[in-house]
Amino acid sequence: MSRSIQALAYARPSALTTEGGAGLLGLETSGGLTPVGREAHPQFFAGFLSSPQAAARGLLAVADVAAARYYQRTLRASLDPVVTAGGDRLRFESFSGCCGVYARLDVLPEGLDGADTGHGTTNVDVNNPLREALSRLSGDEPLHLRVGPDELAVTTLDGPVVEKKVPLPDRWLRGFAESQVITAAFDLRAELSAAETVRFLRSLPRTTGTGPGSRAPLWVVPAGRTLRPTTRPVPGAVCLPGPERLTALQRVLRHATALRVYGPAGHDGAATAAAWEVAMPGMRLTLTLSPEPSRGFSGEGAVLEALAGDEAAADADLVSVLLSWEPRIDIADLAAQSGLSPQRVRAALTRLGTAGRVGYDAADAAYFHRELPYDAHRAEARNPRLTAARTLLADGAVHLHTPATTGSGTATVRSGERHYQVREAPGGVLSCTCQWWADYRGRRGPCKHALAVRMAHRERTTTATPSLTTTAAAGDTR
Repeated sequence: MSRSIQALAYARPSALTTEGGAGLLGLETSGGLTPVGREAHPQFFAGFLSSPQAAARGLLAVADVAAARYYQRTLRASLDPVVTAGGDRLRFESFSGCCGVYARLDVLPEGLDGADTGHGTTNVDVNNPLREALSRLSGDEPLHLRVGPDELAVTTLDGPVVEKKVPLPDRWLRGFAESQVITAAFDLRAELSAAETVRFLRSLPRTTGTGPGSRAPLWVVPAGRTLRPTTRPVPGAVCLPGPERLTALQRVLRHATALRVYGPAGHDGAATAAAWEVAMPGMRLTLTLSPEPSRGFSGEGAVLEALAGDEAAADADLVSVLLSWEPRIDIADLAAQSGLSPQRVRAALTRLGTAGRVGYDAADAAYFHRELPYDAHRAEARNPRLTAARTLLADGAVHLHTPATTGSGTATVRSGERHYQVREAPGGVLSCTCQWWADYRGRRGPCKHALAVRMAHRERTTTATPSLTTTAAAGDTR
């Protein structure tokens, strides 16, 4: 597994202290991007939290996910959360070390009191002493939140005094991108009251089953005011694979006002991802689960179509210039500013999501602007299926059939010693005769052969030449 070392430099450790009878939560920032460019220790907020306990518990839940592996638990995982200031709210995000759980705490405008919120994205230090202090926080005493160094520290900083070096796998970066694209196709599927939220979440198992059939996904279906577990994907059911992966939500149950579940509008009986959101006063905590505990978001392939064409890349460059740290991106407004159709703007936002430059909020049904403080572009370059498809294209292994010969399929792809038929189904979905398609039938994105054919079609359309043979490549690696 390809990975690099991410160096995070903080001016000092984050801490929870008491000054004049009020608590002070100081979250230290590492290097990140703001409207004025890259800053070593950006300042995003200095004011009070409307619901101190709920915010502290929510931040702990995000940190829990950042430090967790829900699959292959013996391996280490510890990634500091990411914070984005969107002008009116703060978003704290993390991803589990196994790439199967994405967590986000949205502290909304009504959850922040008495100060303006800045713009930008960076990492925040969440260390063990801070975690212990937050877990002991009780009562509703005022809690001042500072994200970034205070004014005194800004004037006296002469270099970082705290440095963390953590592994940053490529598949973790790809998972971050994939989860945003997958979530964009979710709809609200169920909503529970505060009492039913507590009752349902406390009824879920907190450990993985080991008996026969324990790997089968669990489903839940709305039943009156609650959710009823079922082992079959009946109509209206939402997938809950690995229910123990919702354990982090236990942190905030006493503050919950509702539980909302988001998932795809339909399914063919196979396990799917889903997002579970606990609403609290002035904030929301959301966990998005991959379709299986052993299946991270990094291999889902939802971003591959967006990465396959040069048009989306050019559109993404244009749209990126128009982004300005919006907490909710207005696609119609971007279309008007850019001169692109809403469909092309959505494709451009998907492309930007692969580089960590936008996220998606299912509650708002809208994208939001952020800039992950990682070298996320390399995740695109090292995506195995995308790399293999480009190799096929470059080696001339894709043969596109003319309209008169489409009876044998849309295209033939030579991969190693074998030839595969790629056909276009209703709706534009490309199927293939390879084992990947037989196993997943498009549920984890296109195979490398279909992806290469898609690239070849776009290349032929762009160049407007009648050539029947277009680029492509070798090697049978997926």
